[in-house]
Amino acid sequence: MANPYYNDQAVRGEIAGALGRLLADSYTLYLKTHSFHWNVVGPHFFELHKLFEEQYSGLAEAVDEIAERIRALGTKAPGSYAEFGKLASVKDESGAPAADDMIRQLLADNVTVARTAQRVADLADEHGDISTADLATQRVTVHEKAAWMLDSLLKR
Repeated sequence: MANPYYNDQAVRGEIAGALGRLLADSYTLYLKTHSFHWNVVGPHFFELHKLFEEQYSGLAEAVDEIAERIRALGTKAPGSYAEFGKLASVKDESGAPAADDMIRQLLADNVTVARTAQRVADLADEHGDISTADLATQRVTVHEKAAWMLDSLLKR
């Protein structure tokens, strides 16, 4: 049986809007994590450099999946810094903080993105959009794991 939400442009638009916020948060976190990868220094340089690379690489794939899901819902995916700045909860970082501050920021940001993804999953589930709910649930899992790993680094 066809899912009735597919026939409701308003519902698709609402879900796509929530995905747009997830895309903006994810892209902002991608940029921040990549910058921290480039600029980290200190006694744990190698460990953090590699971890940040793993995380930004995963985010690069995720933003493409999120944007493609927005398009599958029939909506334009946000794709500019201006759009992301208006939609994102994750705050940009133009400096190069100390390594522990990088970890703290990325920890908080991953929690933020997990919450954004949870809101998308809840909304999609409410409307029977299992594809979007699945994508968002996977993002919750990824960001909760990243937060746990980053938090573990602060407990040395």
